[in-house]
Amino acid sequence: MSSPFSFRGVATALVTPMQANGDIDTEAIRRLVEFQISSGVNGLVPVGTTGESATLSHPEHHHVMDIVAEQANGRVPIIVGAGSNSTREAISLTQHARAIGASAVLSVAPYYNKPTQQGFFEHYRAIVESVDIPVFVYNVPGRTGSNINAETTLRLSELPGIAGIKEASGNIPQVMEILRHRPENFVLLSGDDALTLPMMSLGADGVISVVANEVPLEFSQMVQFCLADDFAQARHIHERLLDLMNLNFIESNPIPAKSALAMMGMITESYRLPLTPMSLEHKFKLRRALEELSLVEQA
Repeated sequence: MSSPFSFRGVATALVTPMQANGDIDTEAIRRLVEFQISSGVNGLVPVGTTGESATLSHPEHHHVMDIVAEQANGRVPIIVGAGSNSTREAISLTQHARAIGASAVLSVAPYYNKPTQQGFFEHYRAIVESVDIPVFVYNVPGRTGSNINAETTLRLSELPGIAGIKEASGNIPQVMEILRHRPENFVLLSGDDALTLPMMSLGADGVISVVANEVPLEFSQMVQFCLADDFAQARHIHERLLDLMNLNFIESNPIPAKSALAMMGMITESYRLPLTPMSLEHKFKLRRALEELSLVEQA
């Protein structure tokens, strides 16, 4: 069984750059990886929700995993998105992540089929019993339609191979219950950029972040201040970045993040249907926020 995997800090939920024709843009992926690592993030999370995993074929999913792991070359941990609403499919993706040397996987709660709490438990138990790699549970009821409650999370925390959870329920009492009773080596990461500071004030270990795509240096600094219990400094950065954090979800993630990176000249703005480009009204608001942070020149 895999040895315990501990993580503290910022892991960026990477977008998946695409060319104008919709093909994966391998060179843009490599540039983004370099931008992230040189800016001081602590880890990378390819092919999660922000990476448009729902519309990638299995070969494409594997390809993005491979490129990110190859480009990072061991400099930071790679926590690969490898979830599915089919337990067999999640195991298959997890096996590929293990084969390429990923540090861990992020495995989203099964969506659409809405398992019971026992179904969640059995799903994750089947994964960790099938593949020898640390697994982070990903609880995001706004996407999946079902919540993994605190009791089930704490049951899962006792399974060898379960490294922690990305908690994106927005339910602070639930987060507090997990933090109060979790085992010593169980990692709790925020799944919501805007809630990272309050969750870390309660004892969370870091975040899997969308806004770090655009501001990896500043957001990493904020999280490091939190880890050092310097919440006054952390709050200053939190307030500076809050508008951008919120605008990243003014339309479905990753539409705003990819639009922002395109404005910053880092990627081509291209999506897979059913995702579509941002409305002009929202794009204007996003550009203003980027201008205020000096990420793009004023129009």
